[in-house]
Amino acid sequence: MKKVLVLINVSKDESLFLSQKVSDFLKQKGYEVVLLSYDGFCDDTSFSEYDFVVTLGGDGTVLYAARNSIDYNIPIFPINLGEFGFIASINKEEWEKQLDLFLNDKAVYQERTMIKADLYRKDKIIAKSYALNDVVISAKNTARTVALDVSYNSYHLCKLKSDGVIVSTATGSTAYSASAGGPIVEPSLNAFVFTPINSFSLSSRPIVLNGEGKIEIVIQPCRTKEICMIVDGQEPVTLQTNDKIIITTIEKKIKLICSTKDNFYNALRSKMNWSGGPHA
Repeated sequence: MKKVLVLINVSKDESLFLSQKVSDFLKQKGYEVVLLSYDGFCDDTSFSEYDFVVTLGGDGTVLYAARNSIDYNIPIFPINLGEFGFIASINKEEWEKQLDLFLNDKAVYQERTMIKADLYRKDKIIAKSYALNDVVISAKNTARTVALDVSYNSYHLCKLKSDGVIVSTATGSTAYSASAGGPIVEPSLNAFVFTPINSFSLSSRPIVLNGEGKIEIVIQPCRTKEICMIVDGQEPVTLQTNDKIIITTIEKKIKLICSTKDNFYNALRSKMNWSGGPHA
């Protein structure tokens, strides 16, 4: 019997109610269903025993599912109960139709690139994290400057003084990176979007880099003592001077069911008002 995980975002009132309907639907189709509550900061765990995952929430719920599914090639069926729905693209009114198509191998999907951040301290890896959206390095408190030495594929890129930096995937280019002035990148591309946050230099502009490369960021001495790394909005990891973060793409890709280019461009127009003007 195939086994399905239904991930319930407990901050969404509709999530628990809808989980019962989705569970009943899947059980009628002969699937074993496991329900898991997600509060936004659950510890990562292995989803290896499941055939696919249904997420009931917003994009953040999908990010959690992606981190735990990527090693096992487990597809994600993302029902949107949030606001933007750039990643969670299945409308709550059409989940049953789309889920039936998926169970009959007729659903469309997209594969998205994820990135890995390895934190080195004194040449030893002390932390490793996966991200579908972004890796953020900044001061723990606002209005504090950090100093970073950045290289790409062993080429020195910059010595950056800023509030921090965002390294996002193409998928994550519509999230924090966009609000910090970064470009929006078509999500099927394999790319890094490197976006400084409030840089001291007017010439430090966002840049898009080939995702097949490697970004190295070394924490430099500065007055700010509390510096952290946040991966996909999870709990911050405290950094020290001379810590090195190496960011690379993951060879495997996450499969998002019913995620299409049409959904992406519709979300741009309807939810970010990227339409050319108020009357476009």
